[in-house]
Amino acid sequence: MRWLMLTLLVLSALEIGVFIWIGGLIGPWWVVLLIILTGIIGITLAKQQGIETWNRAQLSISNGQMPTAYIMDGICIFTGAVFLFTPGFITDAVGFLLVLPYTRGMFRDSIQKLLKRLVENKTIIYKKW
Repeated sequence: MRWLMLTLLVLSALEIGVFIWIGGLIGPWWVVLLIILTGIIGITLAKQQGIETWNRAQLSISNGQMPTAYIMDGICIFTGAVFLFTPGFITDAVGFLLVLPYTRGMFRDSIQKLLKRLVENKTIIYKKW
């Protein structure tokens, strides 16, 4: 929990610094416009990718296969959408990397390993129904 609070504090400070820096280069109103524009584009892209992933997962299930990769893609897309909805250029960059299918793979494996480690350490409890 401490690391999460520290990360949020540092990320917020970095975002403010980037806002000020880019605002000095292009002007504050352009920064506001860019934040709104990247949010709209990002959320639209996340919605499209989420629907596509959901449809692929349903097809996988109907073929009798486990949709493990699609579940991990869904986690990446959801996390990316949260980052894209959060105002900031750093969070937008990470959000786009998580949402775009070409760059999502490098995060998917890391997230899967992290979740596996959390389950093994009993930080997350997994119950079968």
